[in-house]
Amino acid sequence: MTTFALGRRALIAAVAAVGLAGPVLAEEQVVDSIHFLIPGGAGGGWDGTARGTGEALTNAGLVGTASYENMSGGGGGKAIGYLIENADSNHGTLMVNSTPIVIRSLTGVFPHNFRDLTLVSGTIGDYAAIVVGKDSPINSMSDLLAAFDADPGNTAIGGGSVPGGMDHLVAAMVMEAAGKDALGVKYIPYDAGGKAMAALLSGEIAALSTGFSEAVDLANAGEVKIIGVTSADRVDAAPDAMTMKEQGIDTTFVNWRGFFAAPGLPEDKLAAYQAALAKMYETPEWEEVRARNGWVNIHNSGDDFRSFLEQQEQQIGDLMKKLGFL
Repeated sequence: MTTFALGRRALIAAVAAVGLAGPVLAEEQVVDSIHFLIPGGAGGGWDGTARGTGEALTNAGLVGTASYENMSGGGGGKAIGYLIENADSNHGTLMVNSTPIVIRSLTGVFPHNFRDLTLVSGTIGDYAAIVVGKDSPINSMSDLLAAFDADPGNTAIGGGSVPGGMDHLVAAMVMEAAGKDALGVKYIPYDAGGKAMAALLSGEIAALSTGFSEAVDLANAGEVKIIGVTSADRVDAAPDAMTMKEQGIDTTFVNWRGFFAAPGLPEDKLAAYQAALAKMYETPEWEEVRARNGWVNIHNSGDDFRSFLEQQEQQIGDLMKKLGFL
């Protein structure tokens, strides 16, 4: 993935355009202030991503000040609509979002999609994982597939999202890539991680589809075994966990999180935001935040971000049509 970097002259021009509060070195502070718009409530993944990014940017001196605004509603649609409808007065605002902007646009939960916004940068990601209980006889994806072949009805996969939600789509995507009919996979949704874990340990489900960072926490606590990760390569946080691709299942998936700006954002301000985020990865302040949250660095800027989103939209859309959700 390409890392976006500005030359020194472009960087100085971007800094001047954004308007710094005082005389600081161009290679230090890049943006005077950023207002982070968060489409969900406090404590969620969007909230943590925005506040963690703002913390790293300000502590590293790349951004002067950061402010935050939580705007829940419409599955994220309220914040997107607000940013679009008030574009001219929101040039200092970055909105955080993630994979649901693709899913919910496809299903019509809200009328806008990522193309209606200015794409700034994909920032972090959380891969998906399939886990089984610590005492399960299943130890690999091959074991799970064999159990499914022997008795599909009693080889259910659970998840923490509704049917057609991300955990369901990941489970279907993995099984489809393994040569199984995604429509034949029995998916059971749970509204909380604790309930899903209880179902896994009781044998109500054979496996659980979940986020990788959550899977690592569960594995470290000795509650589950990770039998497959949707990353292209093994992840440092769980080096013993095999990828799907290593096990002959040719699929990858990441629940990315990144930042968008209002439509019509001036190019110089876009360049400055992208420069600040690109330089953030080089700082110990960011590494502290990233490690604390168990995030994976996934940096897609500008056109690379758009290509990534279009590819994910196609992948998810095709699968949702097959499953009957579109």
